[in-house]
Amino acid sequence: MSDEENKRAWESEHYNAWLTRFGSPEQYAIKIMAEPHKLLGSLMPLMGEVSGKSILNLMGSNGNKAVALAHLGAQVTILDLSESNRQYALDLAHASNLEINYLVGDVLTFPLESTYDIVFAEMGILHYFTSLAPFFNRIKEWLKPGGKCLIRDFHPVSTKLIVSRGSTAKVRKHKVEGDYFDTQLVEKIVSYGKYAEHEAPIKVYLRNWNLGEIITAAAKEGLFIRSLIEEPNLSSEVYDQGIPKTFILEAQRL
Repeated sequence: MSDEENKRAWESEHYNAWLTRFGSPEQYAIKIMAEPHKLLGSLMPLMGEVSGKSILNLMGSNGNKAVALAHLGAQVTILDLSESNRQYALDLAHASNLEINYLVGDVLTFPLESTYDIVFAEMGILHYFTSLAPFFNRIKEWLKPGGKCLIRDFHPVSTKLIVSRGSTAKVRKHKVEGDYFDTQLVEKIVSYGKYAEHEAPIKVYLRNWNLGEIITAAAKEGLFIRSLIEEPNLSSEVYDQGIPKTFILEAQRL
């Protein structure tokens, strides 16, 4: 499957999936406004004071992070493939009495001429690209001099190597059965699929990158690597303790 086919899968209807996952925009807005810092999680310390800053959220989906940042005073733009994502996000912003800018288009081709203090993307983004060079090249184009790039995503140890076996948390065990250096595309059900009702599951093909490939791609496109933070499982599920579950790549345009 090509990047174009993955794009078509993500252009499918999302609005009802978000209603199932989060409730109505009015209901979800109340939760976001109560704890905006908590929703942004470990990205927040790296962003610093966001009030007055221009922020671009690539593939920002349902807009929850953008609305949280807008509540904290940032000027936020989302660039995403899905019109139905846009509708939920704008309804969410309206319910929060906030404004966000939501653009619908392909990250690799959209003619966006603005530049930003922060460009970020998070959780299940990189594996949709069959090449990372164009992605990081666009990020560099959209950053102001001194601007910061933040990528938070699933750690390759979890996506490429580790499988948890067992029917309950108490008996699950880790098993290494993947190939960290495998470059093949992997067929998966689209991530929002479990919240959507389809006659047939929507499938995408993912390229699970390892950390070396990710950091090298960012550096080759001229981004200065400031830090790589490997994060443990932050949930209460004991069986996934002790292995890296996510990471944050912090880079800068000099």
